[in-house]
Amino acid sequence: MRLHTGWVLGAIAAVILNGAAFADVTVSHSNDPTAAVGTQMAALLGAEKQALDALPAQKLTELAVGPEVQTKMTRGKKAAPAQIEYSADWLMAQAAPSGDAEWECLRKAIYFEARGETLEGQFAVAEVILNRVDSGIYPGSICAVVGQRGNGGCQFSYVCDGRADAMRDPEAVEIAGRIARVMMDGAPRTLTEGAMYFHTRGVKPDWSHRFDRTASIGAHLFYKR
Repeated sequence: MRLHTGWVLGAIAAVILNGAAFADVTVSHSNDPTAAVGTQMAALLGAEKQALDALPAQKLTELAVGPEVQTKMTRGKKAAPAQIEYSADWLMAQAAPSGDAEWECLRKAIYFEARGETLEGQFAVAEVILNRVDSGIYPGSICAVVGQRGNGGCQFSYVCDGRADAMRDPEAVEIAGRIARVMMDGAPRTLTEGAMYFHTRGVKPDWSHRFDRTASIGAHLFYKR
């Protein structure tokens, strides 16, 4: 009975959407109301069928499953590439990058932490930052991960080195922005095997003995717990 009622309500909505009209149905209050209900239901369902037959296929689909809705997570997000080619030609062939504050934070981190590195090295730094965002251990946004401070220092050295964060190399800025956009759009992270830490070859922090090294790319070594 509930299923039948739902169908009737859906059909009524379809009639209203298309401007169709039919007479109101009033249930009899006599001692034998079923005598009138059969005739009234037949007339009602006949009008519903005519209204549904007049609807286009797309409208019928929307009535059945609802219209497509873009969520906050999908609105404006570009399709992620199935794979990455770590070449300048491939990177420059992607759509011109743009984004919000999160994109700007990732672009800046790639620029200051890895400009001058190979493309793989710059992509690898982006992987570490995004791995941290997704880890549940570190803050849940790119800007918060990049700007995180603690124990008298910063997670990323350029944040508290006392220098102005001015990006003066246009070519490096362009590359960093494109890498940030590709990675934020969901490109696969295959270089560092889930790393959340890295350091340059010129230093050997204490924590490097406690974590597993996953990759060695350019001037950086990468680790995970």
